[in-house]
Amino acid sequence: MHRGQVWYLLAAIVFLPGVLLAQAVPHSFDFNKTVSDASDRPLSNSAVEFLVRGDTVWVGGGKGLSYTVDNGASWVNFGGVQPFDHQSIAAIGAYANEFWISLAGSFQSEQGSIPQGLGLAYSTDSGLSWTHIEQPRESEELSTVDIQYGVNTIKALAITTDINNITYDIAVTSKAVWTASFAGGLRKSTDGGNTFTQVVLPPDFLDAISPDDTLNFELSPVNRPDLGLRESLNHRVFSVHAMGDDTIWVGTAGGINLSVDGGESWRKFSFDNQNLPISGNFVVAINSNEIAGQQYVWAATNNARTAMEFRAISFSTDFGESWQTTLRGEFNHNIGFMGEVVYAATDGGIYRSDDAGMSWIGFSHFVDTESRQVATDERCYAMASIGDVVWVANADGLMRTRDAADEFFGTKWKIFRAATPVGTPDFAYAYPSPFSPSLGVCRIRYRSAASGKVDIRIFDFAMLPVRTLLNSATRTPDTEHDEVWDGSNDSGNRVANGVYYIQVTLDDRDPVWTKVIVLQ
Repeated sequence: MHRGQVWYLLAAIVFLPGVLLAQAVPHSFDFNKTVSDASDRPLSNSAVEFLVRGDTVWVGGGKGLSYTVDNGASWVNFGGVQPFDHQSIAAIGAYANEFWISLAGSFQSEQGSIPQGLGLAYSTDSGLSWTHIEQPRESEELSTVDIQYGVNTIKALAITTDINNITYDIAVTSKAVWTASFAGGLRKSTDGGNTFTQVVLPPDFLDAISPDDTLNFELSPVNRPDLGLRESLNHRVFSVHAMGDDTIWVGTAGGINLSVDGGESWRKFSFDNQNLPISGNFVVAINSNEIAGQQYVWAATNNARTAMEFRAISFSTDFGESWQTTLRGEFNHNIGFMGEVVYAATDGGIYRSDDAGMSWIGFSHFVDTESRQVATDERCYAMASIGDVVWVANADGLMRTRDAADEFFGTKWKIFRAATPVGTPDFAYAYPSPFSPSLGVCRIRYRSAASGKVDIRIFDFAMLPVRTLLNSATRTPDTEHDEVWDGSNDSGNRVANGVYYIQVTLDDRDPVWTKVIVLQ
């Protein structure tokens, strides 16, 4: 499936087995105590995961879980309450009425910010109530574990920490829950989440394994010679996709793995082991659909370690026996469908193909047709369709458009903001604060007055002028607006770290002041 912003983990080989966290029992939460009041906006301005169920679109964002049943006119938000607590949602999976999500955060170390898994939450009643469990891992006193695999005993690294152990993808079937993690590998639960066991995948030097084989390898995502463990990139897992109970596709840093017997035996497809291979071994998303009566499997296959690999979407119509590549050069995060139409969420925007990937049209400029707000970052992480409505999440916005005979995809956009309502022209604020110009933009939110005339000026801590953002600009009267500051001055140079004051003048009213901290 679908992992936005996980590319950096290939460089983050740091693994901290010395960080030991206590195992806790599951906690359950009732709907009436878990859900926040209905709102006219979602919790987050972006997302890495959508889930569509009937007329409901679920959004996994940076501050929790939201859903809408009316195409965004109203929202129900799960955020500042347990088990969500405004944590990032890294993955969503579902089967029938059973929903699973993963929670993600970060751990501040001397090396900087390191990804941290904050556990899983599941619901057996379509999201009315939730149970939280800790991140799947082994007991902290262990360093290795033995896994019985057919006639073999496979020695595996015991994962005793949440650090680098985020569940980046979830697949749910009628028989099992499958989770994908860089450090934690591929895991499977057949008892409703009470236990998760490590699943044995082929090591880098084998293309297939079966319980009937005589095998000699270890299960480990990193080199641990002190424990007698050899690293396998194929044991760093980023995506999992189920086609029924028994057919499971798994994407790793070493290629694509396929099991057709519920995870017992596996075959591996990589850039190195086929005549018509995938484009690259770093596989962050897998999905499937049917086109003209033929089954397609699609994968976001990006370059891992070798110079010959390249970024693309790889797709197969013969269950992995051969692959074709398309959308070359784009780093893909997610693949979705509206029937036979294929969409790709990439660093370069959202792409659409209606001819099975032979050609694409791309969109990287997103402007709200009514409010004229702009989602400034072209990087897209997720998409989903419900009817003829397509939802897209990029790094700066959660938005929707239509894809229909009377309105071509991307003609009109509606952007949803999680910003707090301003209420009156006597108040304005800037967010996020602090903000880093290298990572995004600052938004200045205000409510226009009667005529809609606006001036916005930015000053440094000494009250010296830095930037005239708007000068007698006209905006829709009596309406909330966001203006974007990219952190540059009037000369186009990036400003230094510090506190900056923002003056918003509406019509002939007295100026309204707010401030923002710039922190690179």
